[in-house]
Amino acid sequence: MSAPTPEPLSAADASNVLLDARDQVNAFLMAGILGPGGFVAADGTADLDRLRAVVSERLDDPEVTGLRRFTQRVGGPPRRPCWVPSRPDLAWHVRQVDTVAGTDGLAALCATLITTPLPVDRPLWELLVVPGAAGIGTGVILRVHHAVADGVAGVRLAQQLFDPAPAPSPEAAPAPSSGAAPAPAARLERKPTPRLRKLLASVSRLAAMFSVKLGPTVLLGPISPNRGLAFAEVDLAALSLGARSAGGTVNDALLAATAAATAAALRAAGEPVPAELPASIPVALPDRGTSGNAVGVMMVRLPLAEPDVAARISRIAATTSAAKREAREQGTYELTRSRSGTRLFAFLARRQRFIALFVTNVRGPEQRLRLAGAPLERAWPVTPIQGNVRLGVAAMSYAGRLDCVVHVDAEALQVAALGTALRADLDRIAALAP
Repeated sequence: MSAPTPEPLSAADASNVLLDARDQVNAFLMAGILGPGGFVAADGTADLDRLRAVVSERLDDPEVTGLRRFTQRVGGPPRRPCWVPSRPDLAWHVRQVDTVAGTDGLAALCATLITTPLPVDRPLWELLVVPGAAGIGTGVILRVHHAVADGVAGVRLAQQLFDPAPAPSPEAAPAPSSGAAPAPAARLERKPTPRLRKLLASVSRLAAMFSVKLGPTVLLGPISPNRGLAFAEVDLAALSLGARSAGGTVNDALLAATAAATAAALRAAGEPVPAELPASIPVALPDRGTSGNAVGVMMVRLPLAEPDVAARISRIAATTSAAKREAREQGTYELTRSRSGTRLFAFLARRQRFIALFVTNVRGPEQRLRLAGAPLERAWPVTPIQGNVRLGVAAMSYAGRLDCVVHVDAEALQVAALGTALRADLDRIAALAP
């Protein structure tokens, strides 16, 4: 049998490799709580050998094709990177870390990992068992480089690595994507439009973006390595009904709650609250090809000064429907199909004054997953903040809940104020349900 041959990276995946920086790691995490069962004993201790055996079996299963990136690393010349076959050392990729203090300790560990580079000489993922994160059971963190997958693909990876469950349908908008600036993935060839036309459209979009300037704000600036994370959750059915009563969707409700949380963060920082602030929201594209990244971007101005939560949802809903369609039609930036274009994009993202924050949401499994027999009871998505944007909110629906994570530069923003306000507004929206 001939050895597997290297596979060229798509333009989207290659741009995510190039955008990785020492001070801004281009990876995302899924943090969770595992209940007793399977490799997790009743007292919460973990049988790592059993877990590794299950992961090895899953990686070797010819029917589980979605995990092939877990057995490849990035190699080849810098200008033509390839996915090179590389058998993972499961003693390193699947390991136990030091004990943490509850979910706050789990969040603190995620804040450290989100700024820790993944080794480039290995496949770009790791699965960590985290003792102490739960009263009964244990914590777990799956960390994956963004070149391997975006948010929608990341959910599918988790479903294939964990015990089988029905595949999710991508949520239309707010998809773990990286960066608070517009997503870096290159547009997939979905329409037979000329390359020049797409390039000109991309340049026009960038020019329009950078022609608008936000005033001085604590939300923008160099991002420190000191990160803060806060978890929030709400019943998904109640949130959906509450949002619908105000004429919106779950995504609109998340954006409305994020607006309230951002206003609270600005007040805590001693800054005035503007009437609106622009947010970047990824939109999953239907045609993914062989790439792990297929994301468009829509821009939505969040009404921060609107005190009535139902009115806030209604205002947001009036803009998101058309914005989603436009984002899907435009795809992402043709500029990032080349190394020089990607480097220019990264340079501009650290200096832009157009986007104030980043919000992302993916639809996760409706049924509870299991990892080597242990039930995954909770699951929080952790996405990076990049460019010069110091605030990001990520959410994922899972088993009847919407689990959210606030990620900030802790030297600029008070994550506790953001987390408290986000939880309160999500509950307020859920209470709108008839």
